[in-house]
Amino acid sequence: MNLRKSVFSGSWYPADARACEDQIKDFLEEGKDRSTSLPGPVGGIVPHAGWYFSGSIACNVIHQVAKATTPDVVVVFGMHMHSSSPRVIMPEGEWETPFGPLAVETALADEITRQYDFQLESPTRFNQDNTIELQMPFIRYFFKDVKVVAMGVPPTQETLALAESVVEISRNLNLSIAVIGSTDLTHYGPNYGFTSKGHGAKAVDWVRNENDRSVIDAMIRMDAQAVLREGQKKSNACCCGAAAAAITAGRALGAEKAEELIYATSYDKSPGDSFVGYVGILF
Repeated sequence: MNLRKSVFSGSWYPADARACEDQIKDFLEEGKDRSTSLPGPVGGIVPHAGWYFSGSIACNVIHQVAKATTPDVVVVFGMHMHSSSPRVIMPEGEWETPFGPLAVETALADEITRQYDFQLESPTRFNQDNTIELQMPFIRYFFKDVKVVAMGVPPTQETLALAESVVEISRNLNLSIAVIGSTDLTHYGPNYGFTSKGHGAKAVDWVRNENDRSVIDAMIRMDAQAVLREGQKKSNACCCGAAAAAITAGRALGAEKAEELIYATSYDKSPGDSFVGYVGILF
C-alpha cells in the first residue's frame, strides 16, 4: 500500500529492468558525443514523451546531473497545469520503477506542504501523470541511494516563490538537492488543434526555428519569468510552470549559466502533420 504503481511502464518505457537498462545504455551511446562546459550542473529541464521519442534526451540530461552531484534528494517539477490548477504532491510513500522503488523524502515534503497548500496524493490515489513518472527510472538508475520529492506546479508567480522555498527548506534540513523540470515544447498539428502555420516542411521549420527556439532561448538565459510568458502566450512549453520552477530553484542553488544539450522533435522519428518538440537543458 506504500508503493505508487507505475502506470506507463510496459508502454511508454520498458517494464523489465534488463530491457530498461539496455535502453538506457543505448541512450548513453547516442549521447556520448554530447558534453557540457558547465563545471557542475545542479539540475536541468527534460522532456516526457514515450522513451522512443524523447527518452534519450531526458536520459542524457539526468546522467550529466548525476555525474556532477550526489544529492540526498532529486526534486522533480512537472504535470500539465494551467494557472488556476492546484499544486499537487505525494508527500509520502514510494514510486515504483523497473529498478526498484524510489522513496519520497518525507521531511522535505512535510515542510513544503506545511508552508504551501497542495492537493495531496497517496500511493493508491493519484493522477495518472507521465511528466514525472517517465523520469523516475532514470533517477533510480543514476542516483543509487537518492530520495525524491515530485510535485505538480502551475504557471504562476507563486510557483517561483515555492521553488526558492524548496531550496531554502532543503538547506535548513541539511539536505542537498538536484532539480529537474519536466516539459515538452510545441505540440503542433491537427491532433493538438494548432495549425496556424499550415502543414509540411514550413510548419516544421517554424516550430523548430521560431516557436520552440523562443522558449529555449529563455531557458538558456535562465529567465523564469520569460519561460512562463512564452508557454502561456505561444504554447511552446506544455509545462512551463515546471520548467520555470526548475530554473528558479537552479538559480537558488547557485547556477548562473544554462546550456542546451539536445533538441529534437517527434517529426524526426515519425514524420507527420502532428508533432512535438523536445529539449534537454542543463544548468
